[in-house]
Amino acid sequence: MTSTSSTSTGPTASDPLARIVASGVSPWLDDLSRARLRSGGLADLVRTAHVLGVTTNPTIFDKAIADGEAYDEQVAALAAEGADAEAAVRALTTDDVRTAADLFAQLLPDPRPGDARVSIEVDPRLAHDTEGTIEQARALWRLVDRPNVYIKIPATTEGLAAIPAVIAEGISVNATLIFSPDTYRAVANAYVDGLEQAHVAGVDLSTIASVASVFLSRIDAAVDPLLTEVGTEEALGLRGRTALAGARVSYEAFTEIFSSPRFTDLAAAGAHVQRPLWASTGTKNPDYPDTLYVDELVAPDVVNTMPEKTLRAAADHARVPEGDGPFDTVTPNVADAHAVLEAVVRVGVDYDGALADLERDGVSSFIASWENLLLTVADSLEQARAAGNGH
Repeated sequence: MTSTSSTSTGPTASDPLARIVASGVSPWLDDLSRARLRSGGLADLVRTAHVLGVTTNPTIFDKAIADGEAYDEQVAALAAEGADAEAAVRALTTDDVRTAADLFAQLLPDPRPGDARVSIEVDPRLAHDTEGTIEQARALWRLVDRPNVYIKIPATTEGLAAIPAVIAEGISVNATLIFSPDTYRAVANAYVDGLEQAHVAGVDLSTIASVASVFLSRIDAAVDPLLTEVGTEEALGLRGRTALAGARVSYEAFTEIFSSPRFTDLAAAGAHVQRPLWASTGTKNPDYPDTLYVDELVAPDVVNTMPEKTLRAAADHARVPEGDGPFDTVTPNVADAHAVLEAVVRVGVDYDGALADLERDGVSSFIASWENLLLTVADSLEQARAAGNGH
């Protein structure tokens, strides 16, 4: 598979990301800020580093708005209008997402299905509220008002129930905070459920896209200490392998679900596959290669969203095999991936429990970032109102 981006160069030894793109991977940037948009930094990464999309989350927006003078003018205007913190945060974040979506539409006018998109998350405080998630997904879709946006919904039990309803209305979804192959499979089936409902309702399936965000480095950061605690030679040899194994088993489920007769019937009506998206790809252990979750997860029809540090590392020295053609570091290793996950459990690690903890902690972390963002914006609004009153 080759990139449809007119800005990408051909695959060469000096451009490992081009080889990765040519093998079916879409590199995305896991970051967004108004400063990056205004400076041309995002446009530059699209042109020079094969970036084909952007993901955001509450933590990213918290950092961008807390540190960014680029928001001061809009905050002052919102303060003058009497906006509260909730309304102001929605205005600030959706404006950035809309601007980025327009930039991708301009720079990548003919992307592969599902690329040239920007993700924005529902309020993480709704992670366990199905109806609230559905309602806010609709509101965000209307507010951003761009066809190349993804609404991010966490893959909690309640989020999984919301995904088919949202997809059925023609809203494109990034299902996020996926840690286990079982959850990935549930997300993929929820997407297909939604497509079937959309088809019955007469929605044009070709307008719907979706990705399923499988988190990686957080898994190794959680499981490696448990393996170290077990301390056997077998356990120690499994460190740094759990996240890759889970991703590869999830990809096996992807190929199974999206080659099934159930989906191929939908594909004939215009439906697109829901691509696996590798998230949390910056390595947390300095002993591991900084491009570990890039090098080892190259396969057709996947997305790899990276913080800029990881993206630049991959552009510089991602490990690619010799030759010019596409390559795959996932499919040939699926059997080994199953063996790794079986071994992790066999040596005594509560793998399912660790992943459940990661999902819970992920939701809690995003809630904390969102609430901190609300406090930051509330304070900025108050300061702007005081300045406007001459105080």
